[in-house]
Amino acid sequence: MPTDETTEPAAQQRLDEKPLRSAVIVNPNRVDGLDALRATITARLAEAGWPEPAWLETTAEDPGTGQARQAVDDGAEVVFVSGGDGTVRACIEGLVGTDAALAILPGGTGNLLATNLGIPPRPEDGIRLALERGRRQIDVGEVDGQVFAVMAGMGLDAAMMDDAPTALKAKAGALAYVVSALKHLTDDEMNLEVTVDGRTRRRRARTVLVGNVGRLQAGTNLLPDAEPDNGQLEVAIVAPRNLKHWVQLLWGVVRGKSRVPSREVVRGREISVVSDRPQPRQLDGDVIEPSERLDVAVRPEALWVCVYQPDESEDLAEGAPTAR
Repeated sequence: MPTDETTEPAAQQRLDEKPLRSAVIVNPNRVDGLDALRATITARLAEAGWPEPAWLETTAEDPGTGQARQAVDDGAEVVFVSGGDGTVRACIEGLVGTDAALAILPGGTGNLLATNLGIPPRPEDGIRLALERGRRQIDVGEVDGQVFAVMAGMGLDAAMMDDAPTALKAKAGALAYVVSALKHLTDDEMNLEVTVDGRTRRRRARTVLVGNVGRLQAGTNLLPDAEPDNGQLEVAIVAPRNLKHWVQLLWGVVRGKSRVPSREVVRGREISVVSDRPQPRQLDGDVIEPSERLDVAVRPEALWVCVYQPDESEDLAEGAPTAR
């Protein structure tokens, strides 16, 4: 075996770097096979020379924020998170602005942040990414002091999130949101003032989405130009005008079509959406208090995430270009 460090594979060089302290945060209600997952993580880290991680479980009272803060306070440099989008967002609340890196081990229904960052679905691959030390900083959005990494929404999309049955989501995935949307087809449109970086537009719409990334359930790419590390957010004003548009929209969600009809997209750093009446709102699928306002600001480079090495994937939104 060669001893000259310049001839060693890049991955081996990265694995030989200083071992890192880590913690694992899991949602026991969304992740099956916890014992097997724990054994796998512990074994892989031990093989790499890393110390055994701390193990923290979410609760109904604290879905992950307190656990993430505890992990950072205890010195964790990498925080593995296994759960759905809600668990990931809660943990981001505790990691944003710190030097600890988020390592996502997808375990829920949507796993939208992982999908948008090209993170593979198998936990073993997510562990490998953390060990290989591919790191990027991404932006987050902030609403009422709470952060999101995927999308904030106001109107129909938040109502869909609120009404979609949990059991149906687990069984049918994106179809559950279509079922929920059908309940709201006759809802009145919102009369809106949408202000982006000081410019105001007056619109009638069913929903407004503010995205840090663009892919939704089933792979629908609502915001194909969204980039999670460009210091800006994409704003989609969606207004289906007739039955054909509704069919195209809902069918796109189910089949993962990239084209969403009747939408207007703008980009900016400071976004204010004001409706004529209180509306449901959501952050990364978590429904928050209804309001007639959705005020969003971007926090650039606020979160470290474990992703593929830059030389394997120049685009943060894509995984490695070839199977490994």
